Amino acid sequence: MLSPSPTPSHTPSYATVLRTRHASRTFGAALLGRLSYGMISLSLTLAVKDATGSYSVAGAVMALFGATSVFLSPARAALIDRYGPRRALPPLAIAYALLLSVLAHVTWQPGASGFRLCVWAVIAGACTPPLGPVMRTLWSSLMPDRELLQRAYSLDGVAEELLFVTGPLLVGLLVRFAEPAAGVAVSATLVLVGALALVTSPAVRATGPRPPRTKPLPAAPSAKPLLCAAGLRHAVVVVAGVGLCLGALDLLVVAFTDRHDQDAAAAWVLAALSAGSAVGGLAYGAVSWRASSRLRLTALAVALGLCLLAAGLSPNLYVLVGAVAVAGLFVAPAMTTAYLIADESVGAGSRTQAGAWVNTAVNAGSSSGTAVVGPMLGHLPLAACFALAAAPVLLCAVFTAGGDRG
Repeated sequence: MLSPSPTPSHTPSYATVLRTRHASRTFGAALLGRLSYGMISLSLTLAVKDATGSYSVAGAVMALFGATSVFLSPARAALIDRYGPRRALPPLAIAYALLLSVLAHVTWQPGASGFRLCVWAVIAGACTPPLGPVMRTLWSSLMPDRELLQRAYSLDGVAEELLFVTGPLLVGLLVRFAEPAAGVAVSATLVLVGALALVTSPAVRATGPRPPRTKPLPAAPSAKPLLCAAGLRHAVVVVAGVGLCLGALDLLVVAFTDRHDQDAAAAWVLAALSAGSAVGGLAYGAVSWRASSRLRLTALAVALGLCLLAAGLSPNLYVLVGAVAVAGLFVAPAMTTAYLIADESVGAGSRTQAGAWVNTAVNAGSSSGTAVVGPMLGHLPLAACFALAAAPVLLCAVFTAGGDRG
């Protein structure tokens, strides 16, 4: 059912994606800006902790920063769709970079006010430029062929995964020679330079704002919300389950290594997840699939959930590393498929917003998964916690498979 289709005479490849006119320049600029997102969480956490001496304040600042960034993502993406990247992205990037610079300045010396830091974090999170959704919209215009677009999304997803591995490593290197607040300042510089380089790309210049309506839309039901599109709704629900699964897994891995007196090994287990995701994403994107995107997304989500169930039965660390690496094989493919569904479920004027909804779902799911599994660890066996963490993605996949017909 999920077998690849016969290979065409001229098979699209990752090299073809990167050789497409303006693709490499545009993608490189977007990656430079998105590296900021790989660095900012650890940089800001360390900077706030150093400035206030409190992990509680650092946690509150990061929770507020993350919440406003995630939940306002569709609204920022709507601005991009409405006014075009060239008009909407620079003000967001400039405001975000300035606010991060303020946070860097405030946290450079000890004694910062926790309340002030929370206020600045909320405002900064609200201005986070949606570089990922913008890049995926640009991929859609650069790659009219659906098989090439699948490869572009796979390449994008794997690169993003690597950025979130590389970012913390760069922060760790930076804090050896400078204050943690320097990492926040570097993040501000990266996002500003990357965003401005992105909007000067010829690929962006060819992408204009949504044309104005000649007459007002009639009242509902014609003016349906974006999530009324069944395909997008399917993608959002399933990746929310994937996010819950991954957010819970981070904490479960820490608990597993702690109970086996191998705390330092947690990083290696999570690295195996990222490595598996990168391999799975590249392999998945290189195949031309017969099955529909929605069926593939459901199958990938179920596979991820089953792997998490198996990971909970691991007798030792080595088996856990293997199980988590196998689980990773399905993460990037699931996200790639979700973005493909989002792209094909809406019109050209709403693609950035649709991609942002997928982003919001996985990030919100991840935060919720961490929050939910924490209290379980003190009351249930670890294997049961793994099983409960796997349940959301399995239930979401089954629900959407049975419930979405439109």
